[in-house]
Amino acid sequence: MDPGPDGAPLAGLVWSSASAPSPRGFTAISHTVEGAPACFGRGFAQKAGYFLCLSTLGGLENPQEPVVVDIQVVMDKGALPPSFTVVSDPLDAKASVSKKKRMCVKLMPLGAADMAVFDLKLSGKTKTVPGYLRVGDMGGFAIWYKKAKAPRPVPKPRTLSQDMRGLSLDPPSKNSLPERTLSRLGSRASTLRRNDSIYEASSLYGISAMDGVPFTLHPRFEGKSCGPLAFSAFGDLTIKSLADIEKEYSYGFVVEKTAAARLPPSVS
Repeated sequence: MDPGPDGAPLAGLVWSSASAPSPRGFTAISHTVEGAPACFGRGFAQKAGYFLCLSTLGGLENPQEPVVVDIQVVMDKGALPPSFTVVSDPLDAKASVSKKKRMCVKLMPLGAADMAVFDLKLSGKTKTVPGYLRVGDMGGFAIWYKKAKAPRPVPKPRTLSQDMRGLSLDPPSKNSLPERTLSRLGSRASTLRRNDSIYEASSLYGISAMDGVPFTLHPRFEGKSCGPLAFSAFGDLTIKSLADIEKEYSYGFVVEKTAAARLPPSVS
């Protein structure tokens, strides 16, 4: 089990009883690099030992789980380092794997992590694992990890629904315009052709409310000439010039002028 820096970073560590299967999504480190069984806790009056289990990040597209950025082994009675949590058995958090030491991890969101842990190995206390950093000793084993630069999360591609695609501002192609049912426009709409204004708009925003409404002449005006006075409604219309209007409504203001010229009576 050696994913290396090119693999996925670790997403978590847990302890799992040797008599039970590993938790879902986790893989147990069952052997050391020398090939010996990597079972913790035996010899402390426990019925069964524990395996250290790890899980890797599921994917880089909007990952929901954090990643492991650091691992430390601390004394059981000592205080935990800031932002670290104790590795425990998910089925029995009070189970004691070691009487003297505890393993703890630091988790961070993938987008906020600069470095991450990509692999973890166990060995004998005198063994050296090339390319790995030694975390410490615990339960008779030396713990080693490999750190590398954390990858960047990949945004999940967004998919547009059919309704959202219909709101696009791009002008539709010629073949994308929906066919109009001419019968819906009335019996007179059957004379419309594809070269009418309803099909000439470059986009949906160029169609007015009157597009597709056929123009017809009122029956009272059908069959008549198109002269300026052909309509019966304007048959009695007489056009007068300005001179005709002044002559017809001529008023000399004689009474007003006489009254204005009359002298006021003298006082005797």
